[in-house]
Amino acid sequence: MNEATWNECVINNTSLKITPDKAKAKSLVETAMQRIKFTEKKTPDSEELKFVYEDYYSSMIEIIHAILSIKGYKVMNHLCLGYYLRDILKKEKLYKEFDNARIKRNNIVYYGKNTSEIILKEDIENIKKLIKELEKTYEAQ
Repeated sequence: MNEATWNECVINNTSLKITPDKAKAKSLVETAMQRIKFTEKKTPDSEELKFVYEDYYSSMIEIIHAILSIKGYKVMNHLCLGYYLRDILKKEKLYKEFDNARIKRNNIVYYGKNTSEIILKEDIENIKKLIKELEKTYEAQ
């Protein structure tokens, strides 16, 4: 069953209540920052840009998981991560940008869809902005 709200994620046990874990959250953010630092050193050709996209996307996901870890949740899918942003944090714009990135990532990873170099570069910049916004949200926890 595909959830459509954060509450449905909780009801369907795709978002589980856990003991808040600030140490885990800190570790997740550190890993995300290390991946970003590593990724920034790369000079990919147009064929490799999708891997850079995935690296930034993974870093973004780790930061969202860190936020949820502080709040005492373990989330099993990326849809529910977005619903937390939208329904609990009330960040509709951030949710829409995240969901757009999620869909594009799924197209690359699961459906083998190719995306132009120009669009990938644009999307990478958008994810970088999302990461900065999520870092602020994390720091405010």
